[in-house]
Amino acid sequence: MSYAIGEVAEKLAISPYTLRYYDKEGLLPFVDRNAAGRRRFKDNDFNYLEVIICLKEAGVPVKQIGACLLYTSDAADDMQCV
Repeated sequence: MSYAIGEVAEKLAISPYTLRYYDKEGLLPFVDRNAAGRRRFKDNDFNYLEVIICLKEAGVPVKQIGACLLYTSDAADDMQCV
């Protein structure tokens, strides 16, 4: 199943603007786009997004989140924010 940016924002309780910002900063390279160029998220993208949100809520700057995700991209499915 795929989700539009508004649906993802609602499920994660963040704004679509925040998701667009994360994309602009290079944190969402996994996000597909449809023929019209709109972002389409998949079910397995939610784990990755939850890691980003968890790190942001912990006070990690966005630039450092990107560096952190380079090391954890293979493990993102196993990570959980507690």
